[in-house]
Parts: sequence; structure tokens; C-alpha cells
Amino acid sequence: MEFDNDHCIKMNDGNKIPAVGFGTYSPDAVQKSKCEEATKVAIEVGFRHIDGAFVYGIEEEVGRAVHEKIADGTVKREDIFYTGKLWNTFHRPELVRSCLEQSLKKLKFDYLDLFIIHNPMSLKPGTDPLPKDENGKLIFDVVDLRQTWEAMEACKDAGLVKSIGVSNFNIRQLEMILNKPGLKYKPVLNQVECHPYLNQGKLLAFCKSKDILLEAYSVLGSQRDKMWIDQSTPVLLEDPVLGAIARKYNQSPALVALRYQLQRGIVVLFKSFTRKRIEENLQVKQEGREKRMRDTPPCVQI
Repeated sequence: MEFDNDHCIKMNDGNKIPAVGFGTYSPDAVQKSKCEEATKVAIEVGFRHIDGAFVYGIEEEVGRAVHEKIADGTVKREDIFYTGKLWNTFHRPELVRSCLEQSLKKLKFDYLDLFIIHNPMSLKPGTDPLPKDENGKLIFDVVDLRQTWEAMEACKDAGLVKSIGVSNFNIRQLEMILNKPGLKYKPVLNQVECHPYLNQGKLLAFCKSKDILLEAYSVLGSQRDKMWIDQSTPVLLEDPVLGAIARKYNQSPALVALRYQLQRGIVVLFKSFTRKRIEENLQVKQEGREKRMRDTPPCVQI
């Protein structure tokens, strides 16, 4: 992956994406106002790539943050690369544009820079983002994602989005889209969890072979929410190998983990609610400070 002077990479449709992005997902316990403030800080310190989603429930707050930074002259709308996501209850082709238009309305944007299918798992349409039956089991929907993709292509043709992609797709699911008869646009990227404990080597190789970027979330390790993860699992940023590399190059473990992904040609997403960490992790773009940490292992051994 080659960066231009603005640390952007050209996608397969010709549009450019900043290689380092700011994520806006936040747990329910975090006040939405904190996400709004963090987004403003991220823009102030130099982030130009903002990653959001319909299901996060904070698009109004993120939109306000962006518009405030536009109003005070920090940025122009065209300076910001914003990603939105199609939620699972909108996979039916006739619902795709509705999800997009709801996001645009909340953000008060005329277009999204990137619109991606959030998950390849279709759920029953409705107002509940996680519809469940009387036994508490998710209610799935049967949708051909190739038809969903055609509706995504129509959104691009309508000028509502500049680029389209996917998230959490495996190789088989990507092949299903790529081999679709009459395919008009390839996915520009696939956003997945990726870090030294989950390096996605096979998926990365496949995506590179198809000129599809891989974009990583949870680059500093899986979130530690008790609802999602066994608390006895190792903490990536406490890994001794990562720590040794960080000390060798006088960097933080977080910067080593971020640089590891960039050197593999992966776009990275980072999130924090504190100015210090937001500023620190943007330093991964500062080539003048970079020491090529080639001894970062493809998968940290524990």
C-alpha cells in the first residue's frame, strides 16, 4: 500500500481514503455527548477519516461535531471522509436506500464518502435493531446479499455515496459478490476485526489479490466489554512481545500495534474519548518519527 502526501490510499474505484481513521462506536454506558466531544477533538488534532454506523445511535452527535468544525473553519465538508453502514435489518433491497437516507438526515450530510454493509447477517426488518423471538433468539431474515449489493450500487449511481464496500465478510461471501453476474462495482474495502492476536492473514491476501482494501477495527485488541469477551483472555497492549518492541523503538504499545497494520497495507480505525490518546495515536502518521519496526511478528505468540 502506497500513501500519498496526505496519508491517503487510492481505492479500486479511484477515490481516496485516509489510512488512519477515527471510530465512533461507544458502549451504552458512555454518554453520547462524550462521543460528540471526542469527534471534535479528533478533527481538531488532524483526523479526517471518521467511521460511523446507523446502529451506533450517535449519528446526530457525530454530525453536529463535524458541522461545528466546519463552522469554525477547521475543515470543509470535502476534507472529511465519512463512513456509514447499512444495518442488518435493512438488507432487503427495497430498504437499503431508506437506511442510507436516515443516516444522511441525522448527519445533515448530502452524501457519504463510503457506505458499507455492516454484517453479512440479515435480520427481520423493523424498528428493533436486534429483533428477538419469545425465547430471546435473534430473528433472522433470508436475503440474497447479491441483491442487497445491487441496491448499494444504485445508491452510488444516485450520488448519495461515493464508494461502497462491506464489513465482516469472509472470503466465500466476498466471492459471492465478486462473481455476481452483472457486477457494476466491486467492494472497495472489507472492514473486519484485525490485530496481532487476529491477524487475518488469509483474508488480507485474498483482498489484496482482488484489489480490495482491508480495514481494521479493534486494532488495539478486542473490546473488554463483559458482554462480549471472556475477561480472562490476554490484553493485547500488555503483551510482552509488543511491549519489548515498543521499548526498543521508544514508542507506545498502541503505536506499535497501529504501525504493524499500516505496514501490512491495512487501513486502521482507532477510537478513544481522551485528547491525550487521540493525539498520541495520530502520531502513527508522522513518517519523520517512524522507525520501520520490521520485527513486529505477523502473529504475537503468547
